[in-house]
Amino acid sequence: MKSHVWRTLFVVILLVVGIMVFRLFYVPSDFGSGKRGFMYSYHRFSNEGEWKAQPIKYRDTGKQKMHEYCGECHDDVVEVRTEDLHGTIACENCHGPAFDHPEDPEELVIDRSRALCLRCHTDLPYTTSERHRIPGIDPKEHNVDEMCVDCHDPHNPRLEDM
Repeated sequence: MKSHVWRTLFVVILLVVGIMVFRLFYVPSDFGSGKRGFMYSYHRFSNEGEWKAQPIKYRDTGKQKMHEYCGECHDDVVEVRTEDLHGTIACENCHGPAFDHPEDPEELVIDRSRALCLRCHTDLPYTTSERHRIPGIDPKEHNVDEMCVDCHDPHNPRLEDM
């Protein structure tokens, strides 16, 4: 073989060895797949304890039925929400974590911004995804200078003229 082929081969081998040495020092020893093979993607086993130590921020954790916690005080809103499409969405998706919910309702900041609604209701051209099933608008044309809550009840958007 000619010398230019050997040089290229040595460079590739040196690069592969360099990557393997880097990985040896950079990737934690407990990083890998499950004990019985590939399970839930790769993860670091020692990280499980760190995640368990994270404080809980959300009340709707699946242990309670959806809206049960919020329904203790806001049963009128929960009843309206279960009548239509937004009833399938956890309250905390729009209102944020309920873990630090203030006892005084006056302290609770409620986001009524147009941007909050547009997170889900901006019309997207992805007809092959499930996203196209959510009614969308063109935010550059539909009531540009108005808030969505001026015309739509955010808990049941089909109820108009609030």
